[in-house]
Amino acid sequence: MDTYKLRRTMMFVPGNNPGMVKDAYIYGSDSIMFDLEDSVAVDQKDSARFLVSEALNCYDYNGIELVVRINDPRTKVGKDDLTAIVCTRKAIIRLPKTECAEDVTYCENVIAEIEAENGIPAGSTRMMAAIESALGVLNAREIAVSSKRLIGIALGAEDYVTDLKTSRSSDGIELLFARSVILLAARAAGIAAIDTVYSDVNNMEGFEAEVKLIKQLGFDGKSVINPRQIKPVHSLYTPSDKEIQKSLAIMDAIKEAKERGSGVIALNGKMIDKPVVARAERILEIAHASGITF
Repeated sequence: MDTYKLRRTMMFVPGNNPGMVKDAYIYGSDSIMFDLEDSVAVDQKDSARFLVSEALNCYDYNGIELVVRINDPRTKVGKDDLTAIVCTRKAIIRLPKTECAEDVTYCENVIAEIEAENGIPAGSTRMMAAIESALGVLNAREIAVSSKRLIGIALGAEDYVTDLKTSRSSDGIELLFARSVILLAARAAGIAAIDTVYSDVNNMEGFEAEVKLIKQLGFDGKSVINPRQIKPVHSLYTPSDKEIQKSLAIMDAIKEAKERGSGVIALNGKMIDKPVVARAERILEIAHASGITF
């Protein structure tokens, strides 16, 4: 069975915090996102960039997927970010505040130039796009298919709700449209969909309710800002024993039907169609990637 790439949690780490940058891997998130943008003050941009690029070159993050959120690539700061991070060959570039396909292709072209100038294999640097505005949501489909480098798109809720002239609520109703559009765009493009952060780290009940919602919607995972949030997400995203056993029974039924030469597949008197098989395969992929043996 091929390894399914887990992206249940992507932990934000401020790029100007040496301790967190060094030790981020110990918390066990599926991905780590070092932030050079909003969490770093203007007068600390250069030092944060140096810190993160040196960390990528020097530290072993135990195979965890590494992502760096850069500043606007149309600015000098953003271009300096791109040069430093692309040259490490260690991280995915996360493009902030993406509003149209041209934002992605512009960044892609700059990355391609950096790769060519530094002897880096063309196309080897991967990208993510964060969608954080009304315009970005409306252009999500075009953004999602704009580059073969894109491995996923993510919702950035704080800027988005500000753009809508509202605020975040406990049930997240104001995010439902954006979540749905971003998810559909990601699925149509065959890339990952990552949900936004939940900023109230002391409200674990509310956090878990939101994780259940985004999992039901179909998101691959959630951005987190505190190590305490990692374990609940992983727990909720890990298939239950009941789900695994049902999925294994479905696969066994398929195998038995093939051995009989029958085109009709049934389990417990119920027909098994293609969507049921696809869901079973995905559950087993996630379980296997989560370290569950069966």
